[in-house]
Amino acid sequence: MKIAAMIVNLAITASLSAQMPSVSSGRIIRIENFNSEFVHARNVDIWVPENFNNNKKYAVLYMHDGQMLYDSTITWNKQDWEIDETMARLQQAKSIENCIVVGIWNTPLRHMEYFPQKALGYLTTSQLDSILKANRGEGSTHLFEEDIQSDNYLKFIVTELKPYVDANFQVYTDARHTFIAGSSMGGLISMYAICEYPQIFGGAACLSTHWPGTFTLDHNPLPYALLSYLQNHIPDPANHKLYFDYGTATLDAMYEPFQLKANQMLQAAGYNENNLKSLKFEGENHSEIAWSRRFYIPAEFLLGKN
Repeated sequence: MKIAAMIVNLAITASLSAQMPSVSSGRIIRIENFNSEFVHARNVDIWVPENFNNNKKYAVLYMHDGQMLYDSTITWNKQDWEIDETMARLQQAKSIENCIVVGIWNTPLRHMEYFPQKALGYLTTSQLDSILKANRGEGSTHLFEEDIQSDNYLKFIVTELKPYVDANFQVYTDARHTFIAGSSMGGLISMYAICEYPQIFGGAACLSTHWPGTFTLDHNPLPYALLSYLQNHIPDPANHKLYFDYGTATLDAMYEPFQLKANQMLQAAGYNENNLKSLKFEGENHSEIAWSRRFYIPAEFLLGKN
């Protein structure tokens, strides 16, 4: 086993015994060390609402970066999405469907698992070689320490995790009630998921979508490769909903030109205000605090009863 892979395995093993998140409403059901044929094992923290019972069915929202969703006291940056508070408030107000949230933990291979794999096919050989050698910053390690694994990550969700959730929870299993969401690289993989599996996911929320793919725009072909992929894999607007947004501070300041191009593509393919929402948040930065403040908007857009 390569040294890098050994380090990843050790890091994942050490994290799997992490403390359970404390939630203000509902409860967390943890699937610990969920094994997969496709990717490294990881925890999955499923939030269910206060009144959760088997006499009714629930929609399902799959979310990436699962350890960042519920409890800021146990996250690395002391921030969280406040998913339990937001989802509980919206369901109690009956403004969204009854829903559970499946929080899928990330791993040290996050960048490799979340980068849309088939977008690489739109790069030249020299561009691909340059990208695979790119660093997060000067003196840092390569962004892609291992092979890009997003196709396998989605296989894990679609062929292993979703069947488990469908079999063990009283949920709707059709695409109309199945959604996926994330931010930054999690926004990219959510876009990729609905494009690759439109028969599985009826809607995707992509917050602060990290169109650059790396951390520079200088001589960076990745945004155009990602947009080319999207252009050729747009899900049918007749039965899908897409949400995108971005702020204007920190990393989010890079996103607007690419998001506007994506919007144009989607509108040309038949998306309109009923199935596409793309918002700009002046002054908002790239953080869980920012995403927690506005998550109610995509939640209502995807899960709203109207």
